[in-house]
Amino acid sequence: MRAIRPVATRRDTPPEREGGQILVIFALALIVIIGMVGLILDTGSAFAQRRGEQNAADLAAIAGANAYMNTSGSVAVRTAAAKAAALASAAKNGYTNGVNGASVPTPTVTLLQSGASVRVSLTAPHANTFSRVYGQNSWDVSVEAAAITGTIDTAVGAAPWTMSTLAFNPNGSPKYGASNPQNFGETNGDYPTSQLDIAWTDFNGSNNANSSEISSIIEGSNVVTATFTTGQYLGQHNQGDHTTLYQDVQQYLSGDTLPVPIVGPGPCKAPQQSNLGGCFVGWALFYVLSADGGTKKHITGYFTGNFVQTPLSVGECPANPTSPCGAIIAGSFDNLVVRLDD
Repeated sequence: MRAIRPVATRRDTPPEREGGQILVIFALALIVIIGMVGLILDTGSAFAQRRGEQNAADLAAIAGANAYMNTSGSVAVRTAAAKAAALASAAKNGYTNGVNGASVPTPTVTLLQSGASVRVSLTAPHANTFSRVYGQNSWDVSVEAAAITGTIDTAVGAAPWTMSTLAFNPNGSPKYGASNPQNFGETNGDYPTSQLDIAWTDFNGSNNANSSEISSIIEGSNVVTATFTTGQYLGQHNQGDHTTLYQDVQQYLSGDTLPVPIVGPGPCKAPQQSNLGGCFVGWALFYVLSADGGTKKHITGYFTGNFVQTPLSVGECPANPTSPCGAIIAGSFDNLVVRLDD
């Protein structure tokens, strides 16, 4: 018997050059992967730097606006103080023009009808780490911020009724203060016709005052923000008592101090309705003690401060201003504001 011998097989081995190709491809891929990861890390770091810069710019703009408001003197003096304060704030937070590649131009001060807007720009390089692989040694990161200062002239959550200039003395002081509160609401026509009269308003002036709409203003679901010009008509057009509204005032506004629009004699300016009265002339603050919607139909309360006849508008300085722009002038609320602008 013949013995069966195992047949030897030959194992083929890949050429050495194929292994070399794989190493080259892997090395190239590794460079790309490292570059992508590095780009992500550097981008995240740049965003973090931007947040820091934005905070510094915000603080600098507020510092400038605050300096403008609190500096005595002319508009030019206030402007110089605002610029200096903004630059000092930026430097305090690590951003000085020309230091470590930072660019901090002189802030821009734009005069408003009352007050000013201060705008600050910051630019600083971000030193990259991994992105240097692609030749990106650094990126410039830039931010801007603006803050305004001026007189508060716009009522938020105002009382939806008008009161008469007759309730004030010629110097603007109220006839009815905390020592002598009164019942207001004598005729409830389109506009107040006496010193103790009121008239409801939806702050529109061009349509009938709707009880449901005014009720929503009183209870707070419809918060009206409105700025009016002198002479704008704020009458209600339908001469209604709106009895249910007194109940709402009692429920929602008792114990509150509210800005109330004050109206005077007409005719009112176009395009609002020209009338013998009901023309907006300013604001006053009124404290609500109580309200009675029964047979009396009145609101009991008193004024907490003077009435100022000239309302102001915080906005860009017009081409032909009626008063010097940039001045800090006491307004209807005798209150000033400094806030970041959008």
